[in-house]
Amino acid sequence: MAATGRKNQELIAKSKQALKTCKDPLEMLRLKCLERGASGIKGLGRTFKIMDDDESHSLDFKEFKKGIRDYGLLMEDEVIKELFVQLDKDGSGQLDFDEFLKALRPPMSNARKTLINQAFMKLDRSGDGVITVEDLKGVYNVSKHPKYLNGEWTEERCLRVFLDSFDSNDKDGKVTNDEFLNYYSGVSASIDSDAYFDLMMRNAWKI
Repeated sequence: MAATGRKNQELIAKSKQALKTCKDPLEMLRLKCLERGASGIKGLGRTFKIMDDDESHSLDFKEFKKGIRDYGLLMEDEVIKELFVQLDKDGSGQLDFDEFLKALRPPMSNARKTLINQAFMKLDRSGDGVITVEDLKGVYNVSKHPKYLNGEWTEERCLRVFLDSFDSNDKDGKVTNDEFLNYYSGVSASIDSDAYFDLMMRNAWKI
């Protein structure tokens, strides 16, 4: 379901190499996230979410710059400013948080997006657009989980930890379609072959 260690290492190496010649600020930020592996974009999303104290789901330039710094990404002030202006399409001085993450996602083919959406719909058994622990029961089997086998974790705990791996917000036990897509956009970037991505998704989610 996640990027394998080898695929992750390949993605990190590829991103580092591409950064050497990258000039576009958005691509630069994307590559700097992917330098941290398949979950790099999800991690940046979490950093910004934590900063959104007033739950406005928007960022001004000061917050945007602080979020990039807090996540430990080294970018020149001028590049961050250029990127902010590039993303602030309406010139309001505010970036919509979800739109920003969508722009940051590595490009994916429609075929890959369709597979990811199919997996999400299979997991979202209640059909309310959010995956919860209750949705996962009966879809994700924990019986082989080592901590379940040794009695350390309950089924509920196993499912919650699994769910948290997709959750870029405040680990609230709920995963939205956007969060699921953000997670898999990083995994997708680590896999060049459409056929391999297709096989991985179908095997993982039995779709």
